[in-house]
Amino acid sequence: MKPCLMALTLVAISSMSQAATAMSSKETAMSLKNEAVSLTKSLKAYFSTQFLVGSAINAQQAKRTEQDTDALIIAQFKTITPENELKWERIHPKPDTYDFSLSDEYVDYGLANNMFTVGHTLVWHSQTPEWVFEDAQGKPLTRAALLARMEEHIQTVVSRYKGKIKGWDVVNEALNEDGSLRDSKWRQIIGDDFIEKAFTYAHAADPDAELYYNDYNLYKPEKSAGAARLIKSLQNKGVPVHGVGLQGHYSLTHPALNELDDALTLFASLGIESMITELDVSVLPFPSEAEQGADISQDLALQKALNPYPNGLPKAQHDALSVRYKEIFSVFSKHQASISRVTFWGVNDANSWRNDWPMRGRTDYPLLFDRKNQPKPAYHTLMTTPVR
Repeated sequence: MKPCLMALTLVAISSMSQAATAMSSKETAMSLKNEAVSLTKSLKAYFSTQFLVGSAINAQQAKRTEQDTDALIIAQFKTITPENELKWERIHPKPDTYDFSLSDEYVDYGLANNMFTVGHTLVWHSQTPEWVFEDAQGKPLTRAALLARMEEHIQTVVSRYKGKIKGWDVVNEALNEDGSLRDSKWRQIIGDDFIEKAFTYAHAADPDAELYYNDYNLYKPEKSAGAARLIKSLQNKGVPVHGVGLQGHYSLTHPALNELDDALTLFASLGIESMITELDVSVLPFPSEAEQGADISQDLALQKALNPYPNGLPKAQHDALSVRYKEIFSVFSKHQASISRVTFWGVNDANSWRNDWPMRGRTDYPLLFDRKNQPKPAYHTLMTTPVR
C-alpha cells in the first residue's frame, strides 16, 4: 500500500532559512539568487502521483547540524532511510549494549517532518560485529543460539520503533550474482532458512510494518530470478514479505534499461511492491572488477585515470548525467503502478559514498544536488520530464 501523496511544496535552498521551508504550497515560485536558479516544485511534489521520493540521511543530517542541508531535505523529500544508524554495529555494538542515541534522532526527524521512515537494516553479512556469531569463548554459535540472538535483536529494535518506522529492510544482500544464496555466517550457522526466520521475527515485533528484501544488481537476470525464487518461497510458506528493494547504484552505462525493465516486470508479477532504495549514478570510469555492484568490501588503489574530475564536472558530463537520469526515470514511470518509493542514496554530492568507492579519494557527482546543495542540470531535466 502506497503512503499518501503530497501536495505541492515550494523549494528553499541554501540562501533561505529553515523557516522558509514551511511556505504555503499555493505561493508562487521564488527566485533564488545563487546561480539564478528558480525552482517551482519539489521532487516529492512533482512525482507525487507516481511514487514517494526520498533520500538516505546520515547522523549529522538527522541532528540538523547544517541549516541549508536540513532545508533541502525537508523541501525535497517525503521519505528517509538511515545510512548507518540502524545497522547492527551502530545500534548493538556489544552483547549487552544497545545505543539508540543516533537512531532515535533519525526516527524523530522523520516524525517531525511527516516522512515515511524506513529502517535499514536488520540482518546483513556486513557491518555486523563478529561477536554476534560467537560464544563467550570466541567459538561459533550453535544454530539455536544464533537464532535466539537474531530474534532478540530484531524484537528489541523493531518493537522500539513500532508505529514509527513504517517499513524495514529485513534482510540485505543475501544473494550472489548468480542468484544463489551468499554463504554468509548467518547461512553457515543457521541454514538457508535464516531469511525466513528474520522476516517472521520482524513481523512478530511489528505486524503493521512493511517488510522488504533489499539487494544490489537486481537488474541482472540471474540475480533477479534468484530474488524472485526467494520471495516466492517465503510467500509459499506464508511468511510476510511486502516488497523488494532494488539498490540503484548505477553508472552512465549500467544497467541496460531493458534489464531494469524486465526486473521490475518480474517483481510486479509476484504481487509485491518494488522500491528503488539507494539511487545514485556515477559519472566516473570504473575498474573492470568494480564496474557493477555495490560490494563495500572493495577497496582499490586510487588511480588518476579513474578520478578525472577532481575540480569540477565538465558540461559534457553534466549533460550525460541528465540524459541518464531521464532514461532511468522513464523506466520508473512505466512501472509506477508497482513502484512505491524512489530513494536517493545521499542528499548531495559531498556526502555521497561514491566519492570513496571502490577507491578512496575519488570525486564523484552522482546525485541531483551539488556540494553546495544547488540543483544540478539533471535535477531540472527530471523536473521537466512529463509524469504520467
